Parts: sequence; structure tokens; C-alpha cells
Amino acid sequence: MLTQNLGYPRIGSQRELKRICENYWADKTGYKNVLQVGKNIRHENWQLQKSAGIDLIPSNDFSFYDHVLDHSLSFGAIPQRYNEVILKKGNSELDLYFAMARGYQKHGLDVVAMEMTKWFDTNYHYIVPEFYKDQPFKLFSTKIIDEFYEAKQIGITTKPVLIGPVSYLLLGKEKEAGFEKIDLIKNLLPVYLDILTRLTALDVEYVQFDEPFLTLDLSEKEKQAFDYAYKQIRKAFPRLKIILATYFEGLGNNLSLTTSLPVDVLHVDLVRAPLQLNEVLESLNEKTILSLGLVDGRNIWKNDFESSLKTINNAVEKIGSDRIWVSSSCSLIHAPVDLDNETNEKNLSAEVKQWLAFAKQKVDEIVILKKLATNENPASTLQKFEANKTAIANRKSSSLIHNSEVKQRVSALKPQDSDRLSEFSTRKIKQQVLNLPQYATTTIGSFPQTTEVRSWRAKFKNGTFSEEEYNTLIAEETAKAVKWQEEIDLDVLVHGEFERNDMVEYFGEQLDGFAFSKNGWVQSYGSRCVKPPIIFGDVSRPEAMTVKWTSYAQSLTERHMKGMLTGPVTILQWSFVRNDQPRSVTCKQIALAIRDEVCDLEKAGIKIIQIDEPAIREGLPLRKADWQEYLNWAVDAFKISASGVQDETQIHTHMCYSEFNDIIQNIADMDADVITIETSRSQMELLDAFADFKYPNEIGPGVYDIHSPRVPKREEMITLLKKAKAVIPSAQLWVNPDCGLKTRGWDETKKALIEMVEAAKEMRKTENVLAEENLIN
Repeated sequence: MLTQNLGYPRIGSQRELKRICENYWADKTGYKNVLQVGKNIRHENWQLQKSAGIDLIPSNDFSFYDHVLDHSLSFGAIPQRYNEVILKKGNSELDLYFAMARGYQKHGLDVVAMEMTKWFDTNYHYIVPEFYKDQPFKLFSTKIIDEFYEAKQIGITTKPVLIGPVSYLLLGKEKEAGFEKIDLIKNLLPVYLDILTRLTALDVEYVQFDEPFLTLDLSEKEKQAFDYAYKQIRKAFPRLKIILATYFEGLGNNLSLTTSLPVDVLHVDLVRAPLQLNEVLESLNEKTILSLGLVDGRNIWKNDFESSLKTINNAVEKIGSDRIWVSSSCSLIHAPVDLDNETNEKNLSAEVKQWLAFAKQKVDEIVILKKLATNENPASTLQKFEANKTAIANRKSSSLIHNSEVKQRVSALKPQDSDRLSEFSTRKIKQQVLNLPQYATTTIGSFPQTTEVRSWRAKFKNGTFSEEEYNTLIAEETAKAVKWQEEIDLDVLVHGEFERNDMVEYFGEQLDGFAFSKNGWVQSYGSRCVKPPIIFGDVSRPEAMTVKWTSYAQSLTERHMKGMLTGPVTILQWSFVRNDQPRSVTCKQIALAIRDEVCDLEKAGIKIIQIDEPAIREGLPLRKADWQEYLNWAVDAFKISASGVQDETQIHTHMCYSEFNDIIQNIADMDADVITIETSRSQMELLDAFADFKYPNEIGPGVYDIHSPRVPKREEMITLLKKAKAVIPSAQLWVNPDCGLKTRGWDETKKALIEMVEAAKEMRKTENVLAEENLIN
């Protein structure tokens, strides 16, 4: 029985990757320093796993920005617009790579970034490969080979991890008509064979192919592509040991296809889909090894050794211990790095901490489970087993978890609690009292969190600043932001959220039922890391959370100030959620807490309230057959949070980096008065779904990409607005950036928003001219 891990966090135990990359982008450090920090992180990760006793340690799971982008660079899938970046004097392969991820605006060049979207149903974002008809592929970057060799040089033989050829193609997007991306499999496969040839020359033994699409609904052509690809790989490399990794869902109706593929090891996720085990065991080829994904790679709860051991013993009984491996359910990039870094009980109590395991601890859990199953080192292993049972029992019986009042409030919900007083057509008329212009301008909520602002928060938390000193500084920063928004003539203002650390963490800190780590960072995209709250118990709101600062900002202006809240589904999705009750129940508890806040904002005179739900699409189950059950409770939770106000109060929501075509009816069912969405990277492509559906409410398509540091020209935004107007009536359109501006610098933010406001004014002028011409005619 062997142990394996599918992937390890690449941000570094102290977020070293974030700091070095951001310093490099700001021209504060050199290329060689970036490479050295990356090397240090890789070596630390490999040594940690080796010391823990992991038998098969991954390589190529490290990335400077995104592992999908790594593959695009390796395969030469580099869009033509980046050719000049390659040729510019002084640019390295790393500069090209970052240009693809973030855009490029130097040396007279202005190149937009590649599109970004969510990695399945996680909060991780990947860079979407771009495909063209008859596209050729060639080995461009040798990163996969280099990192295997690098590990070998320090005495560790790793298993290189590659996104499988079919899943890589399915992750991408066709950028021209007349073909299907899966048609490129015969063009792509020779690059895989080239990589494997180079790896086998270095005596590679195992290679892990990640094929998560085997857990999704597949077309017949896609199934044929799987069969073709793996038969070709096996034919070319008959002695190579192939690990086929699936995760995030069960194999379902792809089971027979998957078990027929000529691979040596099949990995299945038994955390997300525990019930698939018996079917997999029955269908498995008699020589194939089964890797059991028992240690949760996506949540932070301690593994229940007793339960996992039963699963292992069940599998061993049927096919023997020599054909069973123990593993994480998926890559651990979705987990924080190390629970040992949590030393402050103010953040995380000792009682809650004993229920948790971060990536480093999960690696240990994998090894302990194997030792328990094989009776290795019985004395020390048994001691750990007993400690685990004690922690699991403590969590089940803890008084911290249950609140009878919250449970009663959820059970008392009625259907009318999810409905606004009137339909949108009636509300729209009543909301004319807001006196907003056509193409009304606003932002998504946050303004840049400068180093100075973050330092104030840190000093306040560590006691260096008093509450009075901190509040004075935040008030001054808020006042400056309000004044500046008035000066550039934005129509609907925001207070800037300078008092907030994160759009989920800020609310979780003020809600009962939440706990927090101090260093539990997880990569969201690139250098962007988030620190998800931990929902361990029933959720309630002891007191108002946002009224103070929103009311203060409103007192500084005659213009409308938006109340800014995070929605219940997003708080759920972007937290580590308790696994001892249905997620739908936890979501309704959060919805009621947000509803209380919405009503308090209205009472305080706030007429426009935004409830962000960027994660609602992300939460969809991977199988379409399971969608409706989720959408029913997710949409209902949003409506519960939004429906306690009068018709005159305008409710906004925001969604980003998602495909909406297949859930557009459900988005309409949310019944927000205004929805703002990300559309600039896709050149307004996402609006087609809203147009085809004839979306009835108002919509703000993002007119510039905030995830790139480049400042867009006014003409670009006007072009995008004209595209929007071509499919959505102008009376329904708002003008806004793609997302919040927290991660951007003030200089680029100011320049971009000035151009955005002027673009909206140009559109108004055009509308007025057209209206006058129509009157004359």
C-alpha cells in the first residue's frame, strides 16, 4: 500500500510567492530573485512531503501564477497578440507568461490579458486557453521536465503532474467559429508524447494525468477523445506507470469509459463522492491500482480516521492491499498551508483548532491512515488514532456549535419571505425617485487597499493604534474617496471599504458561528490570496455590521451611497463550511443575518444596497442532473436576504468570471433590480445570454478588466458599451468596472474611472442626438 498526494500549495508557508511576484511586477526585484524564491518553495514542499512519508510526491504542481497557464506556455498555445512581447528586448519567458496572465502595457505595447474563469466549483481562477481551427502545438517551455530533474538533483524522485490532454482542451475556449476544441486532440497529443519521451529519458516511473472532466457530463466525441489519447500514450510508452486522477465528483456514467482506459492507477474522490466506491471496485480492471481520495483537499476539517479506515478495509477486502493507495481527494492547493502557524487563540480557539487540519497536517493524515491500515508502528500510530477519535467526538458534542434560536428562525421561514413586495416593473417606476441618469455610473464597491491602509488595520489589531485613532484615519480616507468620486462625477458612490480586510472575512468576523485563522491563506488567482473564514456552528448576526461606515459616507454627499454587502451563497462558498449539516441550511442561516443588515441599512436612509453573489454560478454541482436542487436553495437564500425592503429601495447584485448561459433563468429568478457582471475580457460575449433571454431587469456589463494593471482607453470602453447596447436596451444599461478595485493602485484606478465616466457621458450624448433626430423625423 502506497501513499500519494495530488498537489501541494505553491504560495509558500509565509506567502513568499505573492510578495516576490508583486515586487517583480512593480520593478522592485529582479528575474533571478523570482526564480530563486520559486525554487525555495518547491524544495521546501518536496522535503516536507518526503519527511512525512509520502511515497509519491508531485512535481509540476508549483506555478508562478496558474497551472493551466503553465500548460498553455509549455504547449506553445500562445495567442498571436503576445508575439511582440516575446520579441521585445530584455523580456524573458517569465515576462511573456505574466503578460498572458495580466496583460502588458510597456515599451509602447498595449496587450490585453487572456480570459480568466473559475476552476470547476472552486474559488480558484485559471487562465483560459485560447484555441483556433487547426492550431499547431509545440513544446515551448520545458518546465515540466525541468522541475522533475530539479527534484531528482536533491534526491527526490517525483511523479510529474500534468493536466490530461482531454481536460486541457475542454478547459479552453474556441476563439473562432467552424470547429470544436476537442478536434485539436490529434494536434496536441504529440506534445504530450514529446514531454513523456524527455521524462522517460530521466528515468521517470510514474506520471499523474489530471482528468477532472471524467466526473462531468461528456459528449460522445469527448469520450472518444479520452479513449484515443490514452491508447496512444500507452502504445508509445508501454512501461510508463500512468496515474489517472479524477476529482470533485463521482465518475457516474463515465465509469465504464474510465476503467477501460489503459492506465496503471485510477484515483477517485471519496470525499465529494463517497458512494461511488463499490461501483468502482466492481468495474476496475483486475490489474489496476485504486487510489482512495480520503483526505479532504478542499476543506479544513480533521479526517475521521475511524470512518476512513472502514473505507480502506472495505477496498482491501475486495481487491487486496497491494492494489490500494491512500491519497488526498484532490490537490491541496485549495487548503491553507500549515495549522502550526496558528498560535494566537484570539483568532482561533484551542477547541476549534483541534478539529482542523491544513495542508501540512493533511499530508500527515494520509501517512497515518496507511499505517493504521497496514498496522505499521502500532504503538505511536494507535496513540494518534485515539487522539483523532477524541477530537472528532469533541466536535460532535461541543456547545459552541448549536443555537436553538437560529434553528427555529430557519424552520419558521415562509415562501413570502423570499419575495419583494412588488414585481420589478412596479419597482422600476417607484425607483425613479432615485433620479439616476441613463448609463448610470458606479463601481463594484471597494477602492485600493494601499500599504498604508493595511498598516492601520494591522496596528489597530495588534494594539498599536487605539480604536479612536484607527476610526479617525478610516474616516479621513473615506471622506477623500467620497470627495474624489464627486469630482469625477460618478453617479452612485461607494464608501470604499477601507475598514474591510476581505469581502467574506469582514462579515464573518461579525457573525456568530465563525472562526478565523491568522495565516490560513489560500490562492485565489496569481498573487491574490484569501483567508477563508471557518463556519463551525449556527450563524447569526449579533449587531449591525456596515451601517456605521455607510451612513457616515452618505452624510458626506447628496449623491446616493451604495450599501455594500456580501451575499449568503458567496459567504458560504468562500468559507470553509461545517460538514455536519446540509450546506443549504447553513446558507439560509447566513441569508437571515444578511436580511437583518439590509433592513437596517434601509432604516438608516440607504436607498441602494448591493448584495454581491459572485460565487452563485461557482456553487453549481458538476453534474447537470444535480443543478436544480442547488439552484432552488441558492436563489432562495439570496431572495431571503434581499426581500425585506420597500419597493423604492434598489437592490443590486454582482457576479464575476462565470458563464451564465445555462442558468440565466435562475439569475432572473433572483430578481435583483440591477446586476453587474464581468464582461470586458470576453469582449461583452457574456451579454449574449442576457440578450437571448431578454433579461428584464437592469444590468451593468463591466467595461474594463480590473485584474489587469493596464489602463484602458476611453474608446475601448465606448466600443464595449456600443456592443452592449446592440443586444441590451440602453434604458437597462449601467456603466461599471468588472469587479472591485481593492487590488489595484490608486493611479491606475483614478485614470481608468475618469475614462469610464467620460465614456458614459459620450454614450448619453449619442443617445440624446438620436432621440432628437427621431423627434425631428
